Amino acid sequence: MPEPNVPELRRTQVREAVGQALEESAYYSARGVRPPAQRVDAPKVGPMVARLSDAARNELLTFDDPSGCLDQGVPERMLLHAAGCVRRTVAQIPTVRQITSPQGLARDAGLGTIQWNDGGKARVIPQIPLRLAVLDRTVALIPLDMDVFYNGMLVVRDPVVVDALVNVHEHWWATGADPTADHDPHELPTHLAPVLAALNEGLTDQTAAARLNLSSRTYTRRVGELLVLLGTTSRFQAGKLAARRGWI
Repeated sequence: MPEPNVPELRRTQVREAVGQALEESAYYSARGVRPPAQRVDAPKVGPMVARLSDAARNELLTFDDPSGCLDQGVPERMLLHAAGCVRRTVAQIPTVRQITSPQGLARDAGLGTIQWNDGGKARVIPQIPLRLAVLDRTVALIPLDMDVFYNGMLVVRDPVVVDALVNVHEHWWATGADPTADHDPHELPTHLAPVLAALNEGLTDQTAAARLNLSSRTYTRRVGELLVLLGTTSRFQAGKLAARRGWI
């Protein structure tokens, strides 16, 4: 018999448990015992996420994997909006803990959704069980399909469900790998290597973005990231500094 896919099995178990918890919550909320979940359809997801994120004061816990969103065709503007919400939240609250996958961390480099280098903390696991955000341990955001917020979500304030989701997050946080453990600040990040090559060739931003299959905004952000890494604001000087480090 084939070996079981352990990450997929655990993912399925978590999703089933969350689904059961939501069904139980709906049962009790219909009887006035617990607060009902609020359904937010796709067009209103962005504003709702922004409003709830801006209201957070103490903690943000997430499961997020931008690679999955990109693979499912979520528009880049929506991903940039989500990244902006996270950045604002990181700036205003003391604790941000995000769990992602290796693919998610790599694909997020041009977006900034996972703020592990900018005030937040992150852990990496093979595959996230679902997408999730828990704000101040009082409200949880869960996609209707458990995969992509872009398709609609539930705003859950039932304390029993929220506590259960916090426990799920804490379990996976304890088993995840710290991405900063093996990070060498003196090495050129993989996602910036083609950007450096394009700068070295003297390509215009438009030409370079097209060659690398990036939007103009993403390419410009990555150029900025490279300049910060090299400690300069000059693209010309960046080439000299990169050569000194042996990157070109």
